[in-house]
Amino acid sequence: MTQSILFVASEGLPYIKSGGLADVIGSLPKELQKNGSDVRVVLPLYQKMAIEDHERFDYVVSYDVNAGNIHTMANVYSEVVDGVTFYFIEHQLIFERDQLYGYDDDAYRFGFFQHATCRLLEALNYFPDVIHTHDWHTAAIPFLCRTFYGYRKEFQTIKQVLTIHNLAFQGVFPQHELWASLGMDFTYFLDGTARFYDDQISYMKLGILYADKVTTVSNTYAQEILTDEFGENMQHVLGLRYYDLSGIVNGIDYDIWNTETDKALAKPYNLKTIKDKIQNKLALQAEFGLPEDKDTILVGVVSRLTWQKGFYLMVEKLPEMLQAKVQFVILGNGETNIENTFHYYKEAYPDKFAFYQGYNEQLAHQIYAGSDLFFMPSMFEPCGISQLIAMHYGSLPLVRETGGLKDTVQAYNQFNQEGTGFVFSGKSADAMRMVFDYALDTYYNRPKDWQAMVKQAMAKDVSWKSSAHAYQELYESITTS
Repeated sequence: MTQSILFVASEGLPYIKSGGLADVIGSLPKELQKNGSDVRVVLPLYQKMAIEDHERFDYVVSYDVNAGNIHTMANVYSEVVDGVTFYFIEHQLIFERDQLYGYDDDAYRFGFFQHATCRLLEALNYFPDVIHTHDWHTAAIPFLCRTFYGYRKEFQTIKQVLTIHNLAFQGVFPQHELWASLGMDFTYFLDGTARFYDDQISYMKLGILYADKVTTVSNTYAQEILTDEFGENMQHVLGLRYYDLSGIVNGIDYDIWNTETDKALAKPYNLKTIKDKIQNKLALQAEFGLPEDKDTILVGVVSRLTWQKGFYLMVEKLPEMLQAKVQFVILGNGETNIENTFHYYKEAYPDKFAFYQGYNEQLAHQIYAGSDLFFMPSMFEPCGISQLIAMHYGSLPLVRETGGLKDTVQAYNQFNQEGTGFVFSGKSADAMRMVFDYALDTYYNRPKDWQAMVKQAMAKDVSWKSSAHAYQELYESITTS
């Protein structure tokens, strides 16, 4: 049966990105469309899009949005990419700002976005089989469809799926926003439906309670968020939906991440021509002014530099790690203490340590292709995409055993030469350092094992194919029951 699915998200490629959510929105709908589903996507029209993309978009419709303190008009534009129709909700004052998130009126901004999405369905007379919402910015839509818009049978019969990409962000706001930004009666606070902590509300909580199914982006993370350690004070709410909670791991877009066609690479390669990968290593060393040495292990990092990503473990052990025959190339930005430390080592060890503060898409591709080992010691990682790209590009990931990293990276087994990377458990810098040394020992003393793992990593299917099939089965389970 052909399913009609509407994705609603706060960001998505190829238009706008601040994190991994955008990669999912850019890739999963396209894969579902290939499999025969009718997939559409709704996004806010941000400032960057207004500047770079707006002139290509087709005007669709305008309408009033009225709810609580929201009394304004939405303009909607569209574009079709890879068979997927994207709708863009325009409101200059609300969305066209320097940043995507982090404003005092975010409750209002994304309250407007969610109401404008529901009003769009009415304006188009388009009511999909499934609305698939993502993270707190859209999580109240299942609630609104069954309450505010429940006067129409069409809204009540739409099935709802909510995906939690990172539970650390929950859309927690003062209680008055229940009326001001969602237009809902205070009784939903008094009865506990919307209430979070003592005097606040959570958009995420509304989605968890009202969606037909709740998913997250790996099996392990789906279990972790039920615990006190990872539940971010939402574990008891999630426990109420235990039987409707599941994990489906993310994939990567092989149209973008392809070692044979990637124009950022110095030399294309594949499993049959894997020897050509070394040319990318030499080019990366030259790009960053490191000694061009094919025999020295090159460790790559492409990441936000934060506590969550585990870089305080790295900071603690860098003086010891840099005593080995090793080179580091790091791309990213984040917490000031970590950035300052990396700048220090860039100056202190110019032949061993290179640091680019910020983000550069072309350099990211070059690091994935040019590094031998990809460093990703996250404290928690709902899924992670970087380790998938690294494996696909033949760079063996070194990860902590958590979330999607645990589900996607097979630890090296010295006795049967199997594995796709290196894995450590616990939260100590010593545990990380021990596995780092083990990786270096494998690289230098068991090169055949290393090359076997590189081939196993590159051969692993990390595309959206199997995950898209799992989502389609999930949609079918709720639309045919």
